[in-house]
Amino acid sequence: MKSTTSLAAASTLVATLFATAATAETVAFLMPDQASTRYEEHDWPGFQAAMGELCADCTLIYQNGNGDVALQQQQFNSVIAQGATVVVLDPVDSAAAAGLVEIARSQDVKIIAYDRPIPDSPADFYVSFDNEGIGFAIAQSLVEHLQAEGVPDGAGVLQINGSPTDAAAGLIRDGIDRALDASPYVTLSEFDTPDWAPPKAQEWTAGQITRFGSDIMGIVAANDGTGGGAIAALKAAGADPLPPVTGNDATIAALQLIIAGDQYNTISKPSEIVAAAAAEVAVMLLNGETPEATSTLYDTPSRLFVPAVVTQENIKAEIFDAGIQSAEEVCTAEYADACAALGIE
Repeated sequence: MKSTTSLAAASTLVATLFATAATAETVAFLMPDQASTRYEEHDWPGFQAAMGELCADCTLIYQNGNGDVALQQQQFNSVIAQGATVVVLDPVDSAAAAGLVEIARSQDVKIIAYDRPIPDSPADFYVSFDNEGIGFAIAQSLVEHLQAEGVPDGAGVLQINGSPTDAAAGLIRDGIDRALDASPYVTLSEFDTPDWAPPKAQEWTAGQITRFGSDIMGIVAANDGTGGGAIAALKAAGADPLPPVTGNDATIAALQLIIAGDQYNTISKPSEIVAAAAAEVAVMLLNGETPEATSTLYDTPSRLFVPAVVTQENIKAEIFDAGIQSAEEVCTAEYADACAALGIE
């Protein structure tokens, strides 16, 4: 016969295990597409690492919508069915995501809008880089470069925006507009890139090269993928020298283009920063706490981070000395000499 002490101890153990199971939480991390490599390479690993420190017992679910609104809706429904009480959502379509927020609210599930805001139905919180500020920064950097190079007033530039279904792309576009409208240069033509797809940006740019030719003195592209598409079109058309082209995201491919002199700028915004902030907000919401906001966007308490513009002049300090990327990853054989010329080793 077991002693009363043993029974009590066993009861305590069962109660402890039950309490642990009852308090374990599920958090979902839903990203929008695979056109950019950042989600698998930076955002999700960064979120995992931060959650591992803040809530080691939490169950994490990762899904990528692959640019498909219906697929992301299915993934959203699935993670709710699996018990997710906080969903970090980077929407495929910002307008369609409003319906997901309403579903979550009806089931007492908290939504953290991530990277892309959800204008039509306020989420519980929004974490991102300052997208309007990014658009202004890349365009203003290009304007100042053109002026420094003596490009005359009235010269023309192309503007390549992001996806028309992405509210963050709209903010980037607004920032670009603000810089270009105040500049002495003329926007020859403008394009909203479906799904941020580089091939679509390349195809459009090729058409504009046929249309405007050497009148294109610069291209403001909203991210590295669309910028890379524009550069591919310029090279295919035999442009020499290439007009300066902007970017955003500091992908390895873009860093290589900058080092080679083919791309003028990008934005260094280590996704891990925003991912860690999302993890911190998620854990606070799980604990019933109110995360501290630094601003409000679309009636949503927000925390926005200000990134740095990267050109050849500061790429060593901003990217390599800061440990964001290593020379081994970027300075492959094709770029070794160009890296060495910039002191990147």
